[in-house]
Amino acid sequence: MKAIGILGGTFNPIHFGHLRMAQELADALHLDGVRFIPAANPPHKDAPAITAQHRTAMVRLGITGNPAFTIDERELQRNGASYTLDTLHSLRSELGNQVSITLFMGSDAFTKFDTWHRWQEIIDLCHIALVQRPQLRGHDQKLSKTLETFLHNHYTENPDDLHSQPSGYVTMRQVTALDISSTAIRHALQHGDSVRYLMPDDVINYIAQHQLYR
Repeated sequence: MKAIGILGGTFNPIHFGHLRMAQELADALHLDGVRFIPAANPPHKDAPAITAQHRTAMVRLGITGNPAFTIDERELQRNGASYTLDTLHSLRSELGNQVSITLFMGSDAFTKFDTWHRWQEIIDLCHIALVQRPQLRGHDQKLSKTLETFLHNHYTENPDDLHSQPSGYVTMRQVTALDISSTAIRHALQHGDSVRYLMPDDVINYIAQHQLYR
């Protein structure tokens, strides 16, 4: 069964943490490719000050040269909040049930997964690959009882399981801990500090050209 990964987010801006995580998960889970899906109106965050068009252009520059990476703009073409469930339904309408879809998610985001829009339905449309984030000092990542049960019911450590059916499994993978955040990058840019080696040069040049994050 063909298998793809999807990585959604505001990408405000995209950086090497996003790119390296996607590459390592694609390799570890034997995926045929990864789709980067910029959110137009993220429901769990304030609306980004940088337009979806700029953020999408930076993603396109960031993934250039990697044939396994593609950009998917379907959330930019919808009105309203960019709910993951709607995106997965749209993907399933396009791909059918003959393609395995794995949603990449940080372990920090998973602690709030049961607050997502119709979250119980998501696992029927995709697998989930959890990524261990660099631990924040004093940050509590304990799961609710509801999520503990959910994880127990769907968990696998065998990547081949993600190729045996189109959806239904949760797995967890360690990736190289690049402690890079879009928030820190925006802060550096606002203060005139260098962001070299945190993101692709083409993205840095685009930010400078369009005077973003000033």
